[in-house]
Amino acid sequence: MADPSSFSSSPKLVYFVLIPLLMLSALVILLNQKPSASFSWPPQPLSYTPASATTIVEDQPPPPPPPPPPVVESMRKHVDSDKLDMVEASLAKARANIHEAQRNNESSDDADYVPQGPFYRNPNAFHRSYLEMENTLRFYIYEEGEPPLFHYSKSLGILGIEGIIIHQMEISKFRTRDPQKAHLFLVPLSVQSIVAYAYVRHNRAWDPLQNIARDYINLISTNHPYWNRTLGHDHFIIGCHDWTPTVSRGVAHLYKNSIRVLCNANTSEGFKPETDVSMPEIHLPEGTTEGLIGGPGAENRSILVFYAGGIHGYIREVLMEKWRNRDKEVQVHEYLPKSMSYYGMMRRSKYCICPSGWEVASPRMVEAIYMGCVPLLLKDHYAKPFDDVLDWTKFAVEVEVKDIPNLKNILKAIPPHRYVEMQRNGVKVRRHFEVNFPPRRYDVFHMILHSVWLRRINLQLHHAH
Repeated sequence: MADPSSFSSSPKLVYFVLIPLLMLSALVILLNQKPSASFSWPPQPLSYTPASATTIVEDQPPPPPPPPPPVVESMRKHVDSDKLDMVEASLAKARANIHEAQRNNESSDDADYVPQGPFYRNPNAFHRSYLEMENTLRFYIYEEGEPPLFHYSKSLGILGIEGIIIHQMEISKFRTRDPQKAHLFLVPLSVQSIVAYAYVRHNRAWDPLQNIARDYINLISTNHPYWNRTLGHDHFIIGCHDWTPTVSRGVAHLYKNSIRVLCNANTSEGFKPETDVSMPEIHLPEGTTEGLIGGPGAENRSILVFYAGGIHGYIREVLMEKWRNRDKEVQVHEYLPKSMSYYGMMRRSKYCICPSGWEVASPRMVEAIYMGCVPLLLKDHYAKPFDDVLDWTKFAVEVEVKDIPNLKNILKAIPPHRYVEMQRNGVKVRRHFEVNFPPRRYDVFHMILHSVWLRRINLQLHHAH
């Protein structure tokens, strides 16, 4: 039988020897743990001639970002570091080729179209960038989610460009089914559909709408490693609904990091020109551009300036107060007489007023370009589409709201030859705003995608091996 004294000493052994050893071992293990992932995104500026800098003043600060979700081992093992390095190497090569084309002022061969003209900020750099996009870019679309909230949006009405572009992304040759080959990731939610199916009328509670976006990001970040890998920096969304910026605010990293392709490109409401993409609002009443494109030349337009539309927002109120039915040369109407055709008036006018409504975007800008009327932009804080590439001063006129009373004198002061140049430049630049089924090179689909490409190529992903 064992000595009873040995039993009495056992508790002392446990308390004074074994427990301290166990605590010390746990501490050593914790100190030797490595972080699950790390990332950084230093900018690699592409030296296009930049658009004028815009100060961003947000109407309210974005919600504080939540802590990033953990990247667990079961997710990380699906990321092939070699493939990720190949993706980044392809971007680095494209970036170098664009820089070289700009430095040497080199043009590129293209049997279809070679960008030329004063309305391009740098035609050679744009052309090389576009060709590099065609040869390199691949994006992945998450398959989670079902229509109508995901992978679908209406393609008719003034917000129809959202549905058109989402559909064309789904069938695009740039789409890859292998996410490890992707340079970009499309989050296929539709705010237009979310509002249509989840919004309670007369109730401006944003939480139900934001929760749908938040839940979807949580779903893809749980099922895949790609969102967590960059906290959304190489992801993009597409939205033409006025509320898309507000819905995106409900997901901190979506608002702060991701590329948001927005019609409501208002820099005073958080639109970031260096990260986000301005998408033109395009209304196709019959679903195609048939009957919308074309108009008389500059010498066959007898009306100085034209506008017709509802009074939505203070800019239109000022316009109506100063000019409605007051001058035969300044044709400003709230409602057109039945004897007048809206498109017919656009085709007879030299300048077409494109004012903001409740929000900055309006389909009138593209309607004017389609019909050969020089757009006159009356907008505050608007980031113009494709401003990285196009010099809008060569085919449009911008007038500040405070100058609305002097509108006629401003337009009369433009020399006739200058007007003719703008009108003809607008006809040439029109190809970049045309909607085609299927898409054609350099059309609005490809210009939107190129704008996203520019923002992706300016970022270098550093992955922790």
